[in-house]
Amino acid sequence: MKISGFSFARNIGSLYYPLKESILSILPICDEFVIAIGKGDSDDTTRLIVENIGDPKIKIIDTDWAQSTYEKGAILSKQTNIALDACIGDWCFYLQADEVVHEKYLEAVRNRCVELNDDTRIDGLLFDYKHFWGDYDHYHRSHAWYPKEIRVVRNHRSITSWGDAQSFRKNGEKIEVASVQAEVYHYGWVRPPLYMQKKKQTLDTFWGTPVPVEEKPFNYGPLKYLEKFRDSPPAVMKEWIGNFSWALELDYTGTIRSGFKHDRFKYRLLSWIEKHLFGGNQVGGFKNYRLIKR
Repeated sequence: MKISGFSFARNIGSLYYPLKESILSILPICDEFVIAIGKGDSDDTTRLIVENIGDPKIKIIDTDWAQSTYEKGAILSKQTNIALDACIGDWCFYLQADEVVHEKYLEAVRNRCVELNDDTRIDGLLFDYKHFWGDYDHYHRSHAWYPKEIRVVRNHRSITSWGDAQSFRKNGEKIEVASVQAEVYHYGWVRPPLYMQKKKQTLDTFWGTPVPVEEKPFNYGPLKYLEKFRDSPPAVMKEWIGNFSWALELDYTGTIRSGFKHDRFKYRLLSWIEKHLFGGNQVGGFKNYRLIKR
């Protein structure tokens, strides 16, 4: 049994993505790591950063991001599928450039792939998620954020990245998955406020919507209402987290709610109910998978 890691990236330096850390976090259990690197801006260092990892298991595919495929985030799934199509493993382990897996989960992921390798019902593995926000010490446990997602899929089963590359489908249909006792740490909303604003505007363009460029810091809103992260971070993130320098730009004590979905009364009420009455399990909500207990 072999495991292929895969991802895509472009302009990661100017958008503050921990891509190197993301790749290194799962590389120990991967027999190869395939990454589609898009042609970026003139100062793009993405390819150089990946090359400097210096691991022969890493395979780079150079790509162009056609503007015509930007609508509804389709460019992101297209780039994901370019990397997935080049994978040779039995299982394919996907991480986006702002997602990291703690080393304590690697053995569980590999063991689950071995355990389920002959169970033809299972097309993927479902991971829990921690969505960090503002800094590396706070994360969302909210009805407004997806609590689980597919990050390992079988190879060569007509399974492709779907929509804006958040998840996967098989011939357009939801796939059958089994759970794995592992988390993905999502750092997509942890950046210096100016970088965060630029990243948000860049992602908005992928939905085909003209976005005015605003040279203003992103406002994370009050962090005091979020869950506090009390575990050790992934070892590969130690240096990256050591560069945290925007604490003075964050609001740790304020009470004025932001306009974000997770701060709206409806979602705060649902989140409270889920946390206190349903053991943290999400009530309803969209699920892009069919979970098989195995």
